[in-house]
Amino acid sequence: MSAILLADDSPHAQRMGERILRDEGFEVASVTNGETALLRMTDVDPDLVIADVFLPGLNGFELCRAIKAEHRHVRVILTAGLLEPFDEEEARRAGCDAILKKPFEASVVIGTIRALVRDAQFARGLFAEALASARPVDPPADAPPAAPPAPDPERVEAAITLALDAALPALVREITERVLVALGH
Repeated sequence: MSAILLADDSPHAQRMGERILRDEGFEVASVTNGETALLRMTDVDPDLVIADVFLPGLNGFELCRAIKAEHRHVRVILTAGLLEPFDEEEARRAGCDAILKKPFEASVVIGTIRALVRDAQFARGLFAEALASARPVDPPADAPPAAPPAPDPERVEAAITLALDAALPALVREITERVLVALGH
């Protein structure tokens, strides 16, 4: 079962989010501020974090950056109220994987979450395999030096694909901005 960390200072948003997510079979941990969300990352070990942009303490953008720096497999959805000012470009620069506006339509939320959780679980597996294969095993003292193992081309391709999938939206936005600037728009 996948765990989701829900960071929102609104009790109503927490209750609604918890109900929707638990009904879909997810484990849910809720917090009310960005600092607590960051502290809970280790014990919750989520595949996905849903964070309100306007959290007290660390805001959603700051939380997203911190999560992406330390927990590479975790996917982040940033949320904001329909009438709240929301800088989507800042959200993308922070590395968020999706943006949802409140109030949520449950089917949209679940569709977004399921795809991101699948991506996170895949990434978690790749990172775990890479770490396990990178750990050196001490050979016996009298053994000759061993050649490093040959990399598995399929795993390398999967890791590159994952990295490109994560980086491509930001790259496309940056290139688009530069082209528009160059064209004088």
